[in-house]
Amino acid sequence: SARDSARESLSEGPEPGTEPPGSPKGRAHDRRSRAGKGRGLPKKGGAGGKGVWGAPGVVYGYQEPDARDPNYDEVAQGDTVYATVVPELEEEELEKNVQPMVLEYFEHGDTSEVMELLRGLNLGGRRPAVAALAVALALEGKASHRELTSRLLAELVGPVVTPEDVAWAFDAMLRDLPDLILDTPEAPQMLGQFIARAVADHALPLDFLERYKGRVDCEHARAALDRAAVLLRIKRDVNRLDNVWGVGGGQRPVKHLVKEMNLLLREYLLSGEVSEAEHCLRELEVPHFHHELVYEAVVMVLEGSGEESVAMMVTLLKVLWETGLVTLDQMNRGFQRVYEELGDISLDAPLAQGLLEQLVELCFDRGVITRALRDACPARGRKRFVSEGDGGEVK
Repeated sequence: SARDSARESLSEGPEPGTEPPGSPKGRAHDRRSRAGKGRGLPKKGGAGGKGVWGAPGVVYGYQEPDARDPNYDEVAQGDTVYATVVPELEEEELEKNVQPMVLEYFEHGDTSEVMELLRGLNLGGRRPAVAALAVALALEGKASHRELTSRLLAELVGPVVTPEDVAWAFDAMLRDLPDLILDTPEAPQMLGQFIARAVADHALPLDFLERYKGRVDCEHARAALDRAAVLLRIKRDVNRLDNVWGVGGGQRPVKHLVKEMNLLLREYLLSGEVSEAEHCLRELEVPHFHHELVYEAVVMVLEGSGEESVAMMVTLLKVLWETGLVTLDQMNRGFQRVYEELGDISLDAPLAQGLLEQLVELCFDRGVITRALRDACPARGRKRFVSEGDGGEVK
């Protein structure tokens, strides 16, 4: 019948879900890629899709809150700490930043200021280069600069650098000695003194010299290490080699400075070499005390006898004035001290008044002193005795 034929036709048709791949209904439920790629697996392992929590069995840990999240609550996050991050100093920037600090330190001598400035820099692994740069600048400077550098190294150990950093710096300088002696021929001896002072100040490890036994081929490095060993052997009972650079500048006692200036002037009167006297005065490194040289020079003329010493002292003062070694203030202070003590000087040198007037006139004519300083010179007291008819009274 027609009913049986329709039932047979339905039974012969395809079962649900078994539509051919090309049919529209089968294509809608196909999970394979439309481009023909992939293995036909579900995306994200079955954990993807909108509004899902992820794959089954996955436990998520704590995640830092994101400030860009719309639900981010700044009050609920607790205290916020802000820190300034300083980038690590590059190699080419080290000399540009540290060299002005060291040169300025040579002028004021305040180690705490240098330490504060260095703390503001992120030195990182370039801490040893700071000690090497300071020593290199001191080798080209004066004895007082080397003394200041030794003190700086002792103060930097701990807060800024370690003894091993200083050891690395000296090790590098020992290797560079052939180049250093081109500018500073005395570099091996000076570097040896730096090493001895650093070991005595505990800025270097005590076994620093022991590390080089039998391992040094450079003759300049051997000379530096031998110098350090000799100094440490001589001062083995002294904790610090404070006088390895001598007592420089204004740290010298006043009596010692006066003695040195007096000796300088006496040698000048014997030799007549102005350049040598100028060099010796520079080596004393006491520009604030040059008025003592002027005072000693004038007193030496007043206590002597002869016009030759007057002319020589005027020549010396003129050279010191022109080169700027003796400033106007120092020149005035030296002469004013003589004016104030002229009465006491005249007790031992009766001709002091006349010699002083002669010296002052010559100095004024040569442009060494000002007119005001010349006019301030005390005049000779004159006593005029009248005739016997006036009763011999002194007027």
